[in-house]
Amino acid sequence: MTSPRPPTPPRQGPIFIVGAPRSGTTMLQYRLRNHPRISLPTGESHFFIPLYRNQHRFGDLSRLESIRAVLQAMLAQSRNFLETDLFGLKFDVDRLAGELHAEGRHTMPAIISGVFERNARGEGKSRWGDKTPYYVMHIPKLIEWFPDAQIVHLIRDGRDVALSLFGRQHDFYVYNAYFAAEYWASYVEKGRALGAELPSAQYMEMRYEDLLATPEHTMRQLCDFLGETYSPELFAVASVDDPGKTPLVHAPLKADNAGKWRSRMSAAQVRAFESVAGDTLRELGYELTTAGTPPALAVKAAYRLHNRLLTGFWRRAKGILA
Repeated sequence: MTSPRPPTPPRQGPIFIVGAPRSGTTMLQYRLRNHPRISLPTGESHFFIPLYRNQHRFGDLSRLESIRAVLQAMLAQSRNFLETDLFGLKFDVDRLAGELHAEGRHTMPAIISGVFERNARGEGKSRWGDKTPYYVMHIPKLIEWFPDAQIVHLIRDGRDVALSLFGRQHDFYVYNAYFAAEYWASYVEKGRALGAELPSAQYMEMRYEDLLATPEHTMRQLCDFLGETYSPELFAVASVDDPGKTPLVHAPLKADNAGKWRSRMSAAQVRAFESVAGDTLRELGYELTTAGTPPALAVKAAYRLHNRLLTGFWRRAKGILA
């Protein structure tokens, strides 16, 4: 008689939600942070890659002062995130440095995970994650530091992404559909190429449109990938007096939030977007409404110049107003 196989232990590696900006990663972040085991801060960390690039500057991380310097650099980079988006931890540099040093956390990933693990424990949870969209361009660095990490790449129709970028154009410096297409495609194509180098148990592509159309089925697939038990709590939402820049995260999912580009983008904008990103849209199964013919070199140059001029103007204007 064959003895029953022991249950598979739950995964403990970090979860990274990545993708092109304005692809619904915040929506997914807020849903997944409802899971009883998963801790996801509500903001974006942004400090992983700067620390990766500059780790040599901190010297010997077995020294208390070096750990303190790392925490200070994290604070200088992402003060708002560390002071307002961690709900299980007060980010006290001196106290944290002492505790991490005493625990023997003498590498950069050990220091970072020590912060996130503490935050998770403070929330009564056992697994941590992070949502910072641009990390999709740096997946190998995440895996180098956290070999047991899992990557969730959320993909949204680039034309809807363009509409969302236009709504915050002075934050992302995207001022026309041609440049929006280049911007979106660069993130999606790079993320997919890097993800293809990982085993299927470590990298998952997820459609924003699927999350809206079949939310329970899609989240069950995500939980299966993460090795977590599905929980109906994932779809709990709480209304707030000040929803901030992302009010949809505080409302139930709505299928009609997909495909808005069909009525809100002009024919010229759609043609410009599809002329750049048509192949990527097709590869992902999104229907094109034009031939997707690449524009002439002069047209490309005009779009890029337009975006560059407006970017320069608004950056100077921000500097004056700051």
